[in-house]
Amino acid sequence: MIAQFKDIHAAADYIGPGAIEVPQYQTEITDIVRRRGVFGQRIRQVPATGHPSRFFEETGIPSPSLAAGFVDPRNIVPSVVSPTRVERSVPLKALVAQLNYNLFDMEIGTQQSQFAYLQAKDLADTVDGVMRTHDLALWNGADTSLSTPTSTQYYGAAAQIAAGGNSVTIGANASIVDGLKSAVAQMVSNTNYAVRPTAIYANPILLDLLDREMKSAFNVVLNTKDIQGGITVKTLSTQAGDLPLIPEWTLGYTGTPGSGSAVLPAYIVTEDLVEYHWLTDPNPRVFQLGMPGSLASQYVVVKFGGLVVKGANYAHYQVLVDR
Repeated sequence: MIAQFKDIHAAADYIGPGAIEVPQYQTEITDIVRRRGVFGQRIRQVPATGHPSRFFEETGIPSPSLAAGFVDPRNIVPSVVSPTRVERSVPLKALVAQLNYNLFDMEIGTQQSQFAYLQAKDLADTVDGVMRTHDLALWNGADTSLSTPTSTQYYGAAAQIAAGGNSVTIGANASIVDGLKSAVAQMVSNTNYAVRPTAIYANPILLDLLDREMKSAFNVVLNTKDIQGGITVKTLSTQAGDLPLIPEWTLGYTGTPGSGSAVLPAYIVTEDLVEYHWLTDPNPRVFQLGMPGSLASQYVVVKFGGLVVKGANYAHYQVLVDR
């Protein structure tokens, strides 16, 4: 074997009389990486009843029709009534990630004492990464059915609401505010269900267009409100009250806004009827595996659960904005 020597200039920043300067780094890593979405922090978290997780939905109370309900008070002949209930189910899905720590690299880091917290940070970041994927899939999961799953991903809330059939398109020259308010009024006027939507979710770009419309048309600024999830949002006055306009980065859009061919979705949601059914724990769990021959420390992060949008055909609304 032929020994090779490297010039210290390859590592040193400067070598001169009385001075050898070597690279030094701040011990804190700059980190404002996007992690959680808002939607997953606001919907209901409930324990699953099994796999699939099952529940019943009542679609009608036992009430007679107008024709059969009113009778001659001297000749009472009651009509037979019964409640209408249907069985529903939610398939549970598995979300996992693995992190390996190489023994040699960890001991080098320990001896250098530069990033003492890095092992804990990387594990916490892996958990955050699982939750980021979880939040993305809550809206955009690729599955297409709750009864007969077609994907290992969640059946996304956006697809469930769209499949419910409540959808309206706001034309390129139509008012975004009027379209949203009209959709909420349609929901509240439902004669079969007491619908009370609680929030409007949309990409920040769409909410910015709404802000610009309010300023241009009425020269007003929307009110603000603090909501769960640690953010302050603006509100829109509707027939269901002042609904928070929640900017959700996980909701995408197509095209270039302003081109006339862009489509930006918004979702009017009754959050109490959106549930995440979890198994064992609503939070990700971390398991440390046995030490393999490579002497690497292995950790696996796992989360089991499934999403259901109850009342997708009456308690929620999809609004597609053309711009």
